[in-house]
Amino acid sequence: MTGTLINTGTVLLGATIGAVVGPRFPARIRSLLLQTIGLVTIVIGLQGAIDTANVLVLLGSVVLGAVLGETLRIETAVQGLGAAVSRWMADRVPTDELRNADRDGSSISRGFVTASLIFCVGPLTILGSIQDGLTGAYETLAIKATLDGVMSAVLASTLGWGVIFAAGTVLVFQGTLTLGAGLAGELLTDEMIGEMTAVGGLLILGLGLNILQVTRISVENLLPALILAPALTALFGQRIG
Repeated sequence: MTGTLINTGTVLLGATIGAVVGPRFPARIRSLLLQTIGLVTIVIGLQGAIDTANVLVLLGSVVLGAVLGETLRIETAVQGLGAAVSRWMADRVPTDELRNADRDGSSISRGFVTASLIFCVGPLTILGSIQDGLTGAYETLAIKATLDGVMSAVLASTLGWGVIFAAGTVLVFQGTLTLGAGLAGELLTDEMIGEMTAVGGLLILGLGLNILQVTRISVENLLPALILAPALTALFGQRIG
């Protein structure tokens, strides 16, 4: 859990700095920073997605994950959690300060949800958490923590204080993945981890497109694909090509 604790700390620090300093920047700079985050997110997603060894497993995981996610209405639940965070924040932050921190119209809920997805479904999250759980080596998560610290500062400068609550998501999600990997280490093969990474990359790619407002993909409803990828790899994981 060492890597996850470091990561949680860097998100807290980066988001705090970004939320405090960000509103001092002109709106055009904050808008450009958000677009930059979108572009970088797309690159990270592409790097993960193209590493799939079996595109049919990737496709099957996402398709079945979408059906399951839509059935369970995961996006609605996540948005509800984000709205609850927003209400909690509104009750504790003076109205003027909250407005200044979020003056471009972005909601606290959007900051929380966007940051949580960026920090928790990428390739480094999966690989780093599994490595930490299996071997105790947290170097990958330490690298991710540095990147997330910078990313959280930029996100918070444009989306406001909601980003800071993504630290809780990092703690719970990465911690659970790390502990789960430690318990199920013998069940996860390199191929399974590879396909989980590819699915995570595809979800990150979709999130990047959302940030740039190219389209609107319900990335939250695709989250079950991360769980389905190892199962489908075990069934149909032969390499193709």
